Amino acid sequence: MELEAVLVALDVGTSKVVVLVGEVTNDGTLDIIGKGTVSTTGVKKGLVNNMDHSVDSITSAIEDADRLSGLTLEAAYVGVGGDHLESLNSKGTVAVSGAHREVTREDIERATEVARAVTIPSNREVLHVLPRDFTVDGQEGVKDPEGMSAVRLEVTTHIVHGGATALQNLTRCVRRAGVRPDELVVSSVASGEAVLSETERELGVAVADIGAGTTDIALYAEGAPFYTSVIPLGGVNVTNDIAIGLRTTLAAAEQLKLQFGSREARDADPSTEAEVEIIDDGVARPARKGDVTEIIDARMRELFEKIGEEMSENATAHRLPAGLVLTGGAAQAANTAELARDVLQIPVRVAAPEGIGGLTDHLLTPQYATAIGLLLWAGNDFVTGEQQRYEPPPRNPTTDRFREILRKVFP
Repeated sequence: MELEAVLVALDVGTSKVVVLVGEVTNDGTLDIIGKGTVSTTGVKKGLVNNMDHSVDSITSAIEDADRLSGLTLEAAYVGVGGDHLESLNSKGTVAVSGAHREVTREDIERATEVARAVTIPSNREVLHVLPRDFTVDGQEGVKDPEGMSAVRLEVTTHIVHGGATALQNLTRCVRRAGVRPDELVVSSVASGEAVLSETERELGVAVADIGAGTTDIALYAEGAPFYTSVIPLGGVNVTNDIAIGLRTTLAAAEQLKLQFGSREARDADPSTEAEVEIIDDGVARPARKGDVTEIIDARMRELFEKIGEEMSENATAHRLPAGLVLTGGAAQAANTAELARDVLQIPVRVAAPEGIGGLTDHLLTPQYATAIGLLLWAGNDFVTGEQQRYEPPPRNPTTDRFREILRKVFP
């Protein structure tokens, strides 16, 4: 078994930074050979809000992965979240070139470029142009037209774009940590790579990655995503609700959430109590498990209602027969799938990542879905030879000079 390539995934989340190092062998196997996980305080709701703290966290996670893998990491596939992300679908049509009218890779790329030429605001950057299917001389539903005879080729694509400033802040943090971003990948699509089966993608399914600060959503049908979005709610909101409801500190509220939100604790007596410090007088008072779980369930119900709104507004019910797949750290709480089924009245399951080997201790859990999905995405790019370097849009010299003048006038 011969080593083909080493790939790196970097997931910068609201609560933690995860770095995974994987190796691809010539038989297509992807094994994890290094990992680093560090808590962070420099990111809020998927957006960098403190450059120095974010850089320190990314650097620490990379150093941990360096030590474990025995390698020096230079480039990574980076996950992108935050409610600045938006999506749309676009079509592109071209005439097939060549004497024999045979569809080539160049024709596919030209059609994709035509589809990409949509109008978006100047303060936005396109992250993905994902081909969904092709129409070859009126024949719809073609997945790979290369080599087919045709006169006219049409592609339907799913385009994801994000705020230029948010993306540039993230890439600057990554570069300052000594790593080059190979590609920026939307977190919900990365999670879908890790937890969805081919059958679910073909039938139609929604995936929701419930993280600390945001919930990343992607809707799939006919094997590819057709809608992606981000809801600015996550596990942190549950913690805040507990802190407000019980008038305690955020640290104590987080501890109560972990203590009473677990599957084992749910089976215990609702009258079970835990000592918690009250903010008013600093005196420790008992908090009932029943009160905590009631607060958790109320916020999670609200989240599932918002997920349901996203699904109903962007897909008819029959288009998503496989229902909803939940993943992410906050999806591990007890009763999550049951609550979602009760609210949405559709099939729901909580999924952990699959399809990877090596050092997977404690990694094959929902909270690492995005990071493992990034590795799988990188592995697919390597196999297909479609890897793309992330480059920010070219700078405008006139705009740069204007900025310099403003800096001199308003130092």
